[in-house]
Amino acid sequence: MKILFWGTPAYAVASLDALLQAGHGLVGVVSQPDRRRGRGKSLVASAVKQRALELALPVFTPERIRRDLACQQELAALGADVSVVVAFGQILPPAVLTQPPLGCWNGHGSLLPRWRGAAPIQWALLEGDTETGVGIMAMEEGLDTGPVLLERRLPIPLLQNAGQLGERLARLTAELLVEALPRIEAAGPGAEAERLVRLGVRRQAGDPSHARQLTKEDTLVHWDASALAIHRRVMGLHPQASCSWGAERLKLLATEPLVSRLADQLTPVGAALAARLGGKATPAVAPGTVLELVEGEGLVLASGGCPVLLRQAQLPGRRASEGQALIQQLGLVPGQRIGVNTP
Repeated sequence: MKILFWGTPAYAVASLDALLQAGHGLVGVVSQPDRRRGRGKSLVASAVKQRALELALPVFTPERIRRDLACQQELAALGADVSVVVAFGQILPPAVLTQPPLGCWNGHGSLLPRWRGAAPIQWALLEGDTETGVGIMAMEEGLDTGPVLLERRLPIPLLQNAGQLGERLARLTAELLVEALPRIEAAGPGAEAERLVRLGVRRQAGDPSHARQLTKEDTLVHWDASALAIHRRVMGLHPQASCSWGAERLKLLATEPLVSRLADQLTPVGAALAARLGGKATPAVAPGTVLELVEGEGLVLASGGCPVLLRQAQLPGRRASEGQALIQQLGLVPGQRIGVNTP
């Protein structure tokens, strides 16, 4: 099959590679334009564009495909049988959706209609979902509203961060796309409604959740929240969650909520601390106060509920540190406080 691939971040690279390894021909790759990044604000190509160039594939980077009629015509001229979309980052217009005879199919990192939109992985963690998954969806003009052809579920461990979960979902997306494409090809072209009936797709049912794009304000951790809410923010926004550190920011990279009912999901050290400390709320001290130092492990901090074990963090201008190195770098002692809630 001749495939036109749409994708932008590293999450989509596994799918691009898997389609090639499965023997499909890629007639082109569409990605977001180069963006200015880093301190030098130099232009950097997306992960998908970089991989496509390594593979000597034609690359297209429209600023807004909806308005770029010339690019739409170029893509139509490629003669793709099907379009495959994985985290592209723009809504495709009807003129593009109807170009390939076998349709446009999206590998989406959530269990639809749970978490339609830009940040499904992050919101699944922020909201404490215990499972997520991947759906291969026939694309419509609406935002992630199309019927689902294939779906697989994954449990979400309490101590897994967004990057780790994203890697698992990226691999699963690639696997499901390779599984789905022979079915899509076998169903053949024709009127979309008839093709979808032949494929036996599942229409989405239930109340949808919108995974809106995250903002800088979302990344700020407030220590007066509960231990579990703090932990979800740290893991769900990894590696961007932070609290104030003087006039700068301390990045918070790994935590454990010391809640006794969650002991079976914690590390052995975390479970022992939870058994000793997590059956009751934090003592009457200000949120963000250091309660104790756990040698080789990290710092126990007060929250608005049970304590939190801070295992890994990153000081401004320094590399990330954990365990004893973190204790030494922060230089805090019990009774001192971090992360005052005002920016």
